[in-house]
Amino acid sequence: MKKFSVVFAVFLVSVLVLFGACKKKSQENFVLNIGYGGSLCEAPLHIAYEKGYFKEEGLDVELIKLASGTAFDSLTAGRIDACFALLAAIIQPLSNGLPAKITTGLHTGCDVTLVKADSGIKKPQDLRGKKVGIPSMTGSPTVYTKRVLADLGVDIRPESSEVEFIIYNNTDLPLVLANGSVDAIALNEPTSTIAANEYGFVALMDSAVDEPYKDQYCCVAYVSDRLFEKHKDIAEKYTRAMQKASAYIQGHQEEITRIQIEKNYVAGNADVNAVVLKKFNYIPSVSGAYKQFGVLAPQLQEIGMLSKEINVEALRKNSFAEFKGIDAQYK
Repeated sequence: MKKFSVVFAVFLVSVLVLFGACKKKSQENFVLNIGYGGSLCEAPLHIAYEKGYFKEEGLDVELIKLASGTAFDSLTAGRIDACFALLAAIIQPLSNGLPAKITTGLHTGCDVTLVKADSGIKKPQDLRGKKVGIPSMTGSPTVYTKRVLADLGVDIRPESSEVEFIIYNNTDLPLVLANGSVDAIALNEPTSTIAANEYGFVALMDSAVDEPYKDQYCCVAYVSDRLFEKHKDIAEKYTRAMQKASAYIQGHQEEITRIQIEKNYVAGNADVNAVVLKKFNYIPSVSGAYKQFGVLAPQLQEIGMLSKEINVEALRKNSFAEFKGIDAQYK
């Protein structure tokens, strides 16, 4: 009996050692699949890869190019482990069970509403009774436009909206404004700046420069629940790398946009893109994103884009990851 106990103990220790070694090996061999769509404001992701911030954190990373609008499905299906999102666009999916955790805010800016220079539309309230072209009903440019209008007392609830919102292909939006099919269009940057330069449009609303929106975080990094639960250390390293890259962008916009063009992350003109990036505030912040979530979610409920049944405070708490090793200035 005593001999059996000794043999069993040796066997148990061997199994534990083997398990520990396998677990360590699994961590070392883990490849972090990060999705990206090729937008200008994804600069922290592009730079974290090109400047070696992921490598500094000991991460083995594969960047996966995604078709427009497929990031959340790709995450749910397990094709990617982490990605980049507009905060206004991720809240509703999170309320519907998207298995993801926001890890940090990355920058402000992004959304612009354009009108013709001779339209006579001088302030957002002038859009009452007008048509606004949008890329989707749930996209960040739409949410931003509706938020501004609602803040100014314009009714944009689906059942009684004083403004008509019409969906068009993103590439067609400048054309439908130019030919008069709509009175305004809502776009992300740099598409809005490119359209303004080409057609002479002017900005009616700009989240990068208008108060109070210019100080509100628009873009965030996020990871899958699966990664957060099984590889929390990797999720934390990903977050630190993204924060370092975001902080580097501030003051290095010309270099960043040149890299984005040279490495085929983004289309367009590097000089034009740099002008756009200079409008954004690339100072990463977890608390900044957390605070903005608390502002956005109730507004989404008010304008009919988030169910009134949702407990927004519970949703906010459940939607964010917490890490101990984040740089204090970016918490």
